[in-house]
Amino acid sequence: MPQLSFHSPFGALTLSEEDGQIVSLDEGWGRDQTETPLLSKLRDMMQDYFDGEPVDFSSIPLDLYGTDYQKRVWTALRAILYGQTRTYAELAQEVGGSPQSIGQAVAHNPLLILIPCHRVLPSHGKSYGDYSGFEGPESKAMLLELEQNKA
Repeated sequence: MPQLSFHSPFGALTLSEEDGQIVSLDEGWGRDQTETPLLSKLRDMMQDYFDGEPVDFSSIPLDLYGTDYQKRVWTALRAILYGQTRTYAELAQEVGGSPQSIGQAVAHNPLLILIPCHRVLPSHGKSYGDYSGFEGPESKAMLLELEQNKA
């Protein structure tokens, strides 16, 4: 499986590709480095994103493993534009279920940033919720701030 690693504000990240689709984005430096056109394109897009440039990842082909409901939620997440946010309740109205079931699907997001779960907020206040990606809520705040500064 081709992998390509790069440096980010969260440390080393590794992209993995299988059959022309992205299957994972993992923390840490991958053992094997293979620069395919898709991995190179996505690495460059990720670096632009971390440099504060508005990037639309929706054209990147993803191979997602999850339930049908999780996939519907993840598709809805990919439709949230750079610099915008939605609430768990709004997503529940759109795809069905409850804000809690949306939260559970979001928590199983296999591709942070590419499926922008950081753009989903609780309906109450300015809390960032239970974001578990990278360094937790601080990472969510950093990603949202990065996007708000260029939106």
